[in-house]
Amino acid sequence: MTQNIMNSARNTLLEVFGFPAFRGSQEAVIERVIGGCSTAAIFATGAGKSLCYQLPALHLPHLTLVVSPLLALMQDQLAFLQRHGVAAASLDSTQDRDTARAIMDRARSGELKILMVSVERLKNERFRHFLRQIAISLLVIDEAHCISEWGHNFRPDYLKLPDYQREFDIPQALLLTATATPAVIDDMRAKFDIALDDVIVTGFYRSNLELLVHPVETESRLPALVEWLSPRQAPMSEPESQAPTIIYVTLQQTAESVAAAMAKQGFSVRAYHAGLDSETRDRIQQEFMHGEIPCIVATIAFGMGIDKGDIRNVIHYDLPKSIENYSQEIGRAGRDGNPSRCLMLAGRDGLRVLENFVYGDTPEREGIRHVLSEIADAGRQAERQWPVLLNTLSRDSNVRLLPLKTLLVRLEMHGVIAPRFAYLAEYRLRYLEAPSDLMARFQGERADFVRLLVDNIAMAKTWGTVDFERLYRAGVEAQIDASRSRVIAALEYFQDKGWVVLEGKRMTDVYEVRQSEIDVDALTDRLLAECHARERSEIERLQAMLTLFESDICLARRLGDYFGDDSFQGDNPIAHDDAGQSVQAARDCGHCSVCQGHVARLPAAPALPELTRDDFERHARPWIQRHQEQLGTVPGAQRIAHFLCGLAMPIFTPLKARQLAGFGVYDQRPYPDVRAWVERQMVVAG
Repeated sequence: MTQNIMNSARNTLLEVFGFPAFRGSQEAVIERVIGGCSTAAIFATGAGKSLCYQLPALHLPHLTLVVSPLLALMQDQLAFLQRHGVAAASLDSTQDRDTARAIMDRARSGELKILMVSVERLKNERFRHFLRQIAISLLVIDEAHCISEWGHNFRPDYLKLPDYQREFDIPQALLLTATATPAVIDDMRAKFDIALDDVIVTGFYRSNLELLVHPVETESRLPALVEWLSPRQAPMSEPESQAPTIIYVTLQQTAESVAAAMAKQGFSVRAYHAGLDSETRDRIQQEFMHGEIPCIVATIAFGMGIDKGDIRNVIHYDLPKSIENYSQEIGRAGRDGNPSRCLMLAGRDGLRVLENFVYGDTPEREGIRHVLSEIADAGRQAERQWPVLLNTLSRDSNVRLLPLKTLLVRLEMHGVIAPRFAYLAEYRLRYLEAPSDLMARFQGERADFVRLLVDNIAMAKTWGTVDFERLYRAGVEAQIDASRSRVIAALEYFQDKGWVVLEGKRMTDVYEVRQSEIDVDALTDRLLAECHARERSEIERLQAMLTLFESDICLARRLGDYFGDDSFQGDNPIAHDDAGQSVQAARDCGHCSVCQGHVARLPAAPALPELTRDDFERHARPWIQRHQEQLGTVPGAQRIAHFLCGLAMPIFTPLKARQLAGFGVYDQRPYPDVRAWVERQMVVAG
């Protein structure tokens, strides 16, 4: 039976996708998925992870649901599938209602084989209601390392995916990622109950990549970049003859300044970062993909979803955020199998900025206590339900959204709260046909119900707001079931029929408070200690990255060790060629800077002058005064240090903190040093 299944899969591989043979471990993964096993595939960047769900989807009886963290990833994979005639679609926030409805109709009818969505869409009660109506064969989780808090890009919403698999009765899952350490793999496997034999890990070694670490001082970095890249990219030649190159930086302003300086040297280059509008970013990306712009200076906003085979150079002008990020970013080079270079120029100067990002994620004690006080109050109520509007809670607690989501997940793990459902707090509608015609479509009790809706949804010009409480009270009076669930079901039915346009907003998550009595102060201290533990873990992750770059051991082998890849273990180490096939590899790769005899020592960050009392009065005092004038309180040391280091807090928006000259003035200084200095100054000030 298995042989027949795989013979059929090989026919699909050739006839649909045009590939004569599987690459590397693709066949092992696909055989398990088609055979009904939940599976994890940890493949190096560019090793062909996507085919591991795309092909099985054509052999499974029902829909394959793909959850992805980024729209760009979905668009790239969707374009590939559509080119090969596979019935695939994505749902995203850029689509109008008619488009989304047509896609869901295709899924209901069984026409659609693959549906791609973001993880956030699964919080939408209307979408979850839709998923309960259809059969799903396979749940695919792209960038699956996001599910682990030990991973480099933990996404709290991912933690709910195992629950969603059970809720929608999906028999199996496929986890895909390029970067997972052994601890992360164990975490992923446990959450989805995947057998050890069903975890397939390919080697991370790629023989065509030259890994180079040539760190230089800050002031010499731009000339060093130009000197290294010029002979490899021929800056005065036509753009199409220049080697495709990505230069990674940390900050948006660095992307702009480096791109401008290189343009003056004759390079055809553009900056790319999240500060650009989406239309500009899309245009730059397409021009890069088509060879019209050969060189991009980018923050990490660029690269996800990029499948360009001939990228010859990936350069890190600043330090990457982690070894995992570094591995992903260099993995974009040389996917066509031809020799490519990955150069790291940065010194320790960029470490301060990266460390400060970590410290910026730790909330204030008062913020954690505010959240717990709300939960404790809800727990004393009879129904013990706690409705949460995340943006409102973030503003009121002064905890940024991502740390707030992480905090709520931790409270789930401690058994304090449990998610029950989510709903859109507000709905509005617009009639596409006359209300009288709509009412005339129904008879009996249903007609009375529709009349009640029409009479109690107040219209203003073209749009009407749905007041669920008003409808419920009117229903009680008329002895008609006008519960929220029935109203939403009816309005969605009207929209599906094309009789109304329905829009929803203000997503509200409802939690059950599982403890009637909460020791708020003790739990606050416990959660803050966990935040500090994660903070230390992230700082250690950065230190591990510096250790990698200063290694006196082959860089390729060191990378493999980090990810638990045994390619360089034993007398006959195994590597993988660019088709993913196993080959014999040298014990040391022979083509990294260490193997070439160059052990790097990253230059220290430039020394900074000591901060003085005058500095505090000039830069911190205006912020303290504004805070005191508008809120009536003196900000604590953590809040002042965040202001001086330019680390975001929700409170900064209403107080217009960024308009003050002191905001971010110390963004190049270590946050712990700034905070300790602030604390000393506040003691002196009394």
